[in-house]
Amino acid sequence: MDYLFLKWLHILSSTVLFGTGVGSAYYLFFTSLTRDTHAVAAVTRQVVRADWCFTAPTAVLQPASGFYLVHLAGIPLDTDWVAWSIALFVLAIACWLPVVWIQIRMRDLALAAVRETRPLSGAYWRLFWTWTALGSVAFVAFLGIFWLMVAKPVGL
Repeated sequence: MDYLFLKWLHILSSTVLFGTGVGSAYYLFFTSLTRDTHAVAAVTRQVVRADWCFTAPTAVLQPASGFYLVHLAGIPLDTDWVAWSIALFVLAIACWLPVVWIQIRMRDLALAAVRETRPLSGAYWRLFWTWTALGSVAFVAFLGIFWLMVAKPVGL
């Protein structure tokens, strides 16, 4: 595969991964704060779909294309910026995996609240704050990865 095409694919998939994550988080966070159970149910349903359609495939494509790019470029994996990028990606994915389950559970709780015409439960809000914390860590990790990919600093 041509190096420039692979690099373009890597950048494009990182944009989709980060953009979907930030967009989904924004809408789910602020919609939840409205406490409108119908809106929360609709948004959580779409966030779960977006994770399966966009986040999951790009979360697989990112390391695959990244490892192949460093291989093609002859850059050792223990190069500081590469090693830190890998560590931050592992951290971000370690946060994202429970978030997938949390979002599914939040969706189910919101749909139950709509069906039963009641407010969002305490369980929803506990999951919401855990989701927020994990998402914040992943967001910072991805910001770090973007900086490392651009700056490629030596001697971290």
